[in-house]
Amino acid sequence: MEYFPILVLVISFVGLLAIGTPVAWSITISSLLTMLVSIPAMPAFTTVAQRIGTGLDSFALLAIPFFVLSGELMNKGGIAHRLIAFAKTIVGALPGGLALINVISAMLMGAIAGSAMASASAMGSILGPEMEKEGYSKEFGAAVNITSATTGLIIPPSNVLIVYSLASGGASIAALFLAGYIPGILTGMFLMIVASFWAKKKKYKVGKRSTLKEVFKTFITALPSLFMLVVVIGGIVTGIFTATEASAIAVLYSLILGFVYKEISFKSLPQILLDSSATTAIVMLLIGASMSMSWALSYENIPQDISTGLLGLSDNKIMILLIINLLLLVVGIFMDMTPAVLIFTPIFLPVVTKLGLDPVHFGIIMILNLCIGLCTPPVGSVLFVGVGVAQTTIEKVVKPLLPLFVAMIIALFLVTYFPELSLWLPGLFNL
Repeated sequence: MEYFPILVLVISFVGLLAIGTPVAWSITISSLLTMLVSIPAMPAFTTVAQRIGTGLDSFALLAIPFFVLSGELMNKGGIAHRLIAFAKTIVGALPGGLALINVISAMLMGAIAGSAMASASAMGSILGPEMEKEGYSKEFGAAVNITSATTGLIIPPSNVLIVYSLASGGASIAALFLAGYIPGILTGMFLMIVASFWAKKKKYKVGKRSTLKEVFKTFITALPSLFMLVVVIGGIVTGIFTATEASAIAVLYSLILGFVYKEISFKSLPQILLDSSATTAIVMLLIGASMSMSWALSYENIPQDISTGLLGLSDNKIMILLIINLLLLVVGIFMDMTPAVLIFTPIFLPVVTKLGLDPVHFGIIMILNLCIGLCTPPVGSVLFVGVGVAQTTIEKVVKPLLPLFVAMIIALFLVTYFPELSLWLPGLFNL
């Protein structure tokens, strides 16, 4: 096993991140330096450029800009207010009612918009002041908002599941989408249990119980938004259209809904398109850069070496999955989700498939694991959004975050060691 290329890759990547270099450039430069160890300069430079270009040449990736745009339209289209009103009638009277509303609304919003940051921004700005007014601490509200926002990356439609499908070499997007439902809901339930206990301990106010009439009324108001899940996921699962076609339908549906709700106008469309274009550009640059690093890793046989090393440590599935989970938890702290999925899927997937693990199951494990990284410094994008919206600091949010982290890790280990939680729904539809 050649250690020098690995050392060059790791040291250059960590060093570039440490001096504040953007993640995409850190990935690209460290990939180039690793290639320069083995091949001349001109082929190394051209290979990096080629891999960035060809890495984006995938029909499946066309779904990402569409889902980003539909998420932006949903975020600006008054969806969050209606989902919060519906969630309030269901759990508002329970201990920690507003915190539970945040979790349920984030799960619904994340599932519809497909963006953890959009969910954290929308829920934090609407529910944050209301929670503070009811006596909840600002830091607790931010912690609940940050962790619950990530559930939308597991509950479909999810851009990162599409990225995993690409990185895994063709795991079914429809199967991945269905596989995400139970783990995503399970994670949300664990967060709700912790939030409820915390609120009870702190003696936060409890809201009034809603009547069946109020529940029905808010459900009818939120129904057009919720129906998008039926249209998009139902269409993919039944084979009426592909995930890419579904993303375009999601844009059309959310645009019509925004006009019906009178929350979106022709005047606001240019800014929505600009915002979604900026988000798409960032995601695509990360994907292209990550594909160049994946190629560099493959060229140096690093995935095969790591696979051999891990299987040499033990042939016990439980131990190997524990090691991989711990490694991914560390990776998630320092790397954003998209590059982490593209770089580490080719490394760990061959290991787990040799142990008999289903690629769809491993995809859910990986995404759920990396969701925890989105809530941790130094590169936790959802953490920074949540803290910024709540107008507090990371140091103050850490204490209420810790029990919520424990809840997410418990959910992760249940999903890891009970594959039926991920595979039951896809199996039901023969996917």
